[in-house]
Amino acid sequence: MFRSRERQRIYMDYASTTPTDPRVLEAMLPYFGDRFGNAASLHSWGMEAREALEKAREEIASFIRASPMELIFTSSATESNNLAIKGAAFASRGKGRNIITSRIEHPSVLEPCRWLERNGFEVTYISVDEHGLVDPAKVEEEIRGDTILVSIMHANNEIGTIEPIREIGEICGERGVLFHVDAAQSLGKIPVDVEEMGVDLLTLSGHKIYGPKGIGALYVREGVKIEPLLHGGGHEYGLRSSTVNIPGAVGFAKACELMRDLMEEEAERLGRLCRKLIEEISEIDGVHLTGHPEKRLPTIASFWLEFIEGERLILELNERGIAASIGSACASGKLEPSHVLLAIGLNEDRARRGLRLSVGRWTRRGEVEYVIEALREIAGKYAK
Repeated sequence: MFRSRERQRIYMDYASTTPTDPRVLEAMLPYFGDRFGNAASLHSWGMEAREALEKAREEIASFIRASPMELIFTSSATESNNLAIKGAAFASRGKGRNIITSRIEHPSVLEPCRWLERNGFEVTYISVDEHGLVDPAKVEEEIRGDTILVSIMHANNEIGTIEPIREIGEICGERGVLFHVDAAQSLGKIPVDVEEMGVDLLTLSGHKIYGPKGIGALYVREGVKIEPLLHGGGHEYGLRSSTVNIPGAVGFAKACELMRDLMEEEAERLGRLCRKLIEEISEIDGVHLTGHPEKRLPTIASFWLEFIEGERLILELNERGIAASIGSACASGKLEPSHVLLAIGLNEDRARRGLRLSVGRWTRRGEVEYVIEALREIAGKYAK
């Protein structure tokens, strides 16, 4: 389905979103048709939906080694991050008002933190090293008596660096501070185990692992208190009032089931393809690897390029049928430097020259070779 090199349509943006696996779609289809019931209804249609919902909850919870009762369905990773951070902050505001996070978090973590700052909380933003690594010792150093929450992502979505979550979790546990981890980018690529990681709150997303868009989840460790963002009928154990997206939950669960079976094999194959991208593209004059050279996801190859700005590079790649990402946001038509690349020490000019290539289930070696050749051609065109 996605092996369309002949038409020069090569998808290298799996970190942004993934195509829905046909097996996932097949599992979802009945819940758009005959099995359309509301899981909150008491009749047989509702009970059928409730059974599907709870089966999905069990599958996803099992994938991260959690109890089903600890998993809350949401509409997205963004909602899960907001619920975790704002919910924990307001539930614990009697104990303190300090929150710790890093400078390279996803905007759906940083923006809730900034909102909390405008509403009486204090946020400590930890710097990272040149590879994007958070130092656990810095986290420990910044924890104080009124710290109520630490939020650090499992793996960075722009540069792929994997953070020392277990070590940070141990520190938070010893200091009695809640620990939230955004695992939207890492789920299905590397093991995610809430017990081993020592987390209290964990964000998940369906569309990053070949599931549907519009479905996410939040792991809430038993006994952890958070305030809901949505109030209404008391769905999802009272933490997220809203009719649950049953087709989405079913699809998310099927995606997790497939990942459970395929993750090890895919990580090995995609890791080889990603290493090829990194090794050969890094040999082009003026191209520099970003992120940790070893502690990185097996699916993301990220760089900054001396000879071309990111926006122009994406257009050049698109003309050659390649979908990629610059790893920074376009706002009001103006290209902003990547906050992640700025945080790892690049200046604003260099931070506008990022490139993220991300591989996935339908990526093949021939496509990787085509992309490498395309970048060599672009370098020849723009390098001075």
